[in-house]
Amino acid sequence: MRFFHLSDLHIGLKLLGRDLMEDQVYILNRIAELARREQPDAIVIAGDIYDKPVPSAEAVAAFDAFIASLAEAVPSAELMLVSGNHDSAQRLNLFRGVLNRQKIHMIGLPPMGPEERIEVVTLPDAHGEVDFYLLPFVKPSMVKPIVGTDEDGNNLSYDESLRRLLAREAIDPARRNVLVSHQFYVPQGAEAGSVERMASEVVTVGNIDAVSAEVLSPFDYAALGHIHKAMSVGNPRFRYCGTPLACSVSEAGQTKSVSLVELGAKGDVTVTELPLHPLRQVKVLSGSLEALLGQGCGDYVTAVLTGDATLDAFDLRDRLQAAFPYLLEIRREWSRSLDDGPRVEAVEELDPLSLCEAFLGEMDEETRALLNDVVNAALEVKRA
Repeated sequence: MRFFHLSDLHIGLKLLGRDLMEDQVYILNRIAELARREQPDAIVIAGDIYDKPVPSAEAVAAFDAFIASLAEAVPSAELMLVSGNHDSAQRLNLFRGVLNRQKIHMIGLPPMGPEERIEVVTLPDAHGEVDFYLLPFVKPSMVKPIVGTDEDGNNLSYDESLRRLLAREAIDPARRNVLVSHQFYVPQGAEAGSVERMASEVVTVGNIDAVSAEVLSPFDYAALGHIHKAMSVGNPRFRYCGTPLACSVSEAGQTKSVSLVELGAKGDVTVTELPLHPLRQVKVLSGSLEALLGQGCGDYVTAVLTGDATLDAFDLRDRLQAAFPYLLEIRREWSRSLDDGPRVEAVEELDPLSLCEAFLGEMDEETRALLNDVVNAALEVKRA
């Protein structure tokens, strides 16, 4: 069984105000070309198809064209998609039964009633059958009717909700099982803060959405979405494939790719990274003004000016813009001596919850938990 593992397309994303639609359509076409060349048996997309819950008409058209190009490039392949935290679960859940008959399994909502189970797509190959469990992004409140609450009637944690949700499934350990999921999984025993995150990701206050990767143990492979840099989660079989295109300056220099997963007999898993070459790279270039002007290029560039702190050329931006048509931002990084004036010490940047706690003072655990929920709800509204 050979399948593509993709995630976090974020169609409609803007990078520091720059519209990336041309770049996104270009990279989606490259993915379709790879599919035509490799002829995978299936293609899975582990969430965050769109960058916003209500995507633009242009973003919807780009996604429609992408799915059509995949269906044309690999007509025999099954396409499996789940919603992410950026998507509207209800919108992606439309026409689910009709699409299933067209080899397109687009799952927006997780099980939400006692009679419902995680959607499973079973595909045969020379070694038998492979069960793909398609689990969209889950919030504890969404699955409360199934997994229950704590002893005080409050929502369970993300970790406990996922444990209980997966425990309901009759996963046969003798079969080959694949999980497609969009969630923040953390290596077993590790702190959530130890996982490298990109500036383009949604990070909850206190990392309350962290789930131990221990829950992935019943699966031969976990095709994960949510983290924007390709990485494994404590086990090479549990993987984030990363975004197909840089979504922030913090991803400058990363090589993006499509993960080609090959399942042989039970326990035989091979992953090959198929590199993706974007229309334009994201770069961070630093140096004096003259040095920067000598590096002109057509990529997306953050220009970091170093050297003379008194430099204030009136046409500085115009000159840099001429050298870098896709200039994202200009930063200044001056090194001052002790005689240059008062030194300004760096001030630690506090997260929103810490700022609220500093303002409100001491509080009990129940009040702190309520404040945590309020802050995260406000951040989600802002991101939408």
